[in-house]
Amino acid sequence: MAAAARANPLVPQVGRITKIIEETTDVKTFHVTTDTGKPFTPLPGQLAMLSLLDVGEAMFSITSQGPEHLELAIKKVGMLTEALHEAEPGQAVGIRGPYGNGFPLEMMRGKDLLFIGGGIGLAPVRSLINYCIEHRGNYGHLWIIYGARSPDDLCFKEDLFNNWPKVENCRVDVTVDRGDGTWQGHEGFVPAFVEELGPKPEGKVAITCGPPIMIKFVLQSMEKLGFKDEQIVTTLEMRMKCGIGKCGRCNLGSCYVCLDGPVFTLAQLKKLPAEY
Repeated sequence: MAAAARANPLVPQVGRITKIIEETTDVKTFHVTTDTGKPFTPLPGQLAMLSLLDVGEAMFSITSQGPEHLELAIKKVGMLTEALHEAEPGQAVGIRGPYGNGFPLEMMRGKDLLFIGGGIGLAPVRSLINYCIEHRGNYGHLWIIYGARSPDDLCFKEDLFNNWPKVENCRVDVTVDRGDGTWQGHEGFVPAFVEELGPKPEGKVAITCGPPIMIKFVLQSMEKLGFKDEQIVTTLEMRMKCGIGKCGRCNLGSCYVCLDGPVFTLAQLKKLPAEY
């Protein structure tokens, strides 16, 4: 099966869920491996197609990886994701990939990086954050700004409050739209929080991912702060089906999101038809 998967990019490898982490009430992170180890080694920002027999398949961000496994953070939004949320460790899955272009690591090399995430949108950004931590000497100051609707909706709490703040030259700021009786942190929407914090554009690359409405207003905030289109990177995960540019479902003009994306600079996006 593994040899067939390598020969045909549409044939999945047989994987297995080895660990499940409950991030929120509707988001879980799944560790997936195969009998021979990690299914493949993706670049930060690349994607994997995950499938369940008799249910279906869908494209998901790879949020991190270890020596023997991939991590996929999945929000419960439909039939396949509901079935995955009911799975237990040991569940067999199909997995194929990696797909997409990943984040522009060389363009970011030596620069300060500003990560702006909202909700489950932190999942693909987390892959880049962890990569930069593993290759700490290649990148400058890391600044993570993240928000969710409520404290209960914050993903990757262990990273946000324990792991990342301990990293050298790394800052983490967290907000929620509305706090509860125990929340001691900032309250407010992510775009306004970004403007309040006021990051300077000099020497920086900004990476943002989240709900479309959040990205829309974050981009406006970045413009107010003086960031140029070439300094802003985002992901465009939309309508992807085959993963190899054959079905045409994810095309924007002459661009295929599964091949030419999902990572684009804002300058690149502005050259595409406004269908996203």
